[in-house]
Amino acid sequence: MDKIIETKNLTKTYLMGDVAVHALRGIDLSVAPGEFLAIMGASGSGKSTLMNLIGCLDQPTSGDYFLDGKNVNVLSKNEYADIRNQKIGFVFQGFNLLSRTSALENVELPLFYDRTRRVENPKQAAIDALERVGLRDRTDHEPSQLSGGQQQRVAIARALVTQPSLILADEPTGNLDTKTSIDIMAVLQDLNAQGITIILVTHENDISQYAKRIVTMRDGLIREDNLVENWRNAKEDLVNFNGVEE
Repeated sequence: MDKIIETKNLTKTYLMGDVAVHALRGIDLSVAPGEFLAIMGASGSGKSTLMNLIGCLDQPTSGDYFLDGKNVNVLSKNEYADIRNQKIGFVFQGFNLLSRTSALENVELPLFYDRTRRVENPKQAAIDALERVGLRDRTDHEPSQLSGGQQQRVAIARALVTQPSLILADEPTGNLDTKTSIDIMAVLQDLNAQGITIILVTHENDISQYAKRIVTMRDGLIREDNLVENWRNAKEDLVNFNGVEE
């Protein structure tokens, strides 16, 4: 089976003064193209550290990381930045949108950092990405004019605009209410159905049930790795949620 992600004995150690903190203690993880994987664990379990390494935001202390069959560890600084920009889309808990900038301009932003200029028409690509998340009519709105759920949809559109094969979502529902959280999971499930691999970091068990596989971490190690047999359908949950009097 092809693997979009493969890590072999991945470790990460931080020095805090004279104390060595072992954030990851040897991670072996394989992810196939098109999977929807949730990484769970308490604070300090290593899940965010692992996400940073997978996202090429940090480098491991030891071990190997292969992305689309390429050993990321041996890449130059520019190659590292290129692979991050071209293959990976990021969605964060805090949205990370520029405040006095339109939704369209926020979504266009990653294309300005793509040195290959693969996308000929950044503005049209941004419009298309916003349309994919249901915000075609909000292109000129600034973040302050959007709800929390709409801001997260803009953030997802920004992750999509570079046409990545992988989306990393770090606690994407952490700042949202229950209904809006389900709505965002419906967007991610739709994208996954279109073939995009999604890795979600969450500490919420309810949210993890929308994924198709759950990896549980503790003390810098993977303790459990299970397929979700009856994963939840967010669109169905939204219909049922709307049917309940609030």
